[in-house]
Amino acid sequence: MQQTTRGIVLRTIKYKDSSLIADVYTDVRGRCQFMLRVPKTGRARVLPVLFQPLAMLEMEIDVRPHATIYKVLEAKTLTPFSDIPFNPYKQAIVIFLSEFLTRALREEEQDLPLFEYLRHSISFLDGAVQGFSNFHIVFLLRLTRFLGIYPNFENYHEGDFFDLLNASFVSLQPQTHPHYLSVLESSYVPQLSRINFETMHLFHFSRAERSRMLTVLNDFYRLHLPDFPELKSLQVLHELFD
Repeated sequence: MQQTTRGIVLRTIKYKDSSLIADVYTDVRGRCQFMLRVPKTGRARVLPVLFQPLAMLEMEIDVRPHATIYKVLEAKTLTPFSDIPFNPYKQAIVIFLSEFLTRALREEEQDLPLFEYLRHSISFLDGAVQGFSNFHIVFLLRLTRFLGIYPNFENYHEGDFFDLLNASFVSLQPQTHPHYLSVLESSYVPQLSRINFETMHLFHFSRAERSRMLTVLNDFYRLHLPDFPELKSLQVLHELFD
């Protein structure tokens, strides 16, 4: 059965000498894998060069019953990037997010709101002229809603601790695990929870503060998503933005 779908590329993996396997998050089937043949000429209907990290594509795919890897019959760019390929800061964010999403998105079923969130976010990053150094922080915070692990940021009282394992504020320091924020760091959480793409340029953080937030968010995901690993690209972002 042929089917038209939009997709966001998560990663590609070399398979033998003449093929690639692409992980793509689609609007009709969730996360899928596709086999791509590396063409010997530039006249092929499917060019692997289109399958760059977080590229947004429109594809005609061949869906077979019980198949785990599908074939792409045609592919073209859905929304061309205007700045990401030429901006090293945005490229670093994209590399980090593509690795992050590869590990976080595991559902092989349709989730159109999640797909649209990813599509809108990537387009926003591509079009941002300045003030996008907090983009990945906002992206990861908002992504928790779609993955069903959004923290409870309500009911904060002065002196509370934020318990990362239980994703909520507590009045007493947790004694059974070490996964919580200090009283001082916890006091910043309610304000941080209100940040979004439109207002993120108003939040001025030092590199150390941004690095700490990214570490906490990564720890939060590792606590709430099974087998979520250390990310190789995380250190790059720790060093990138002043």
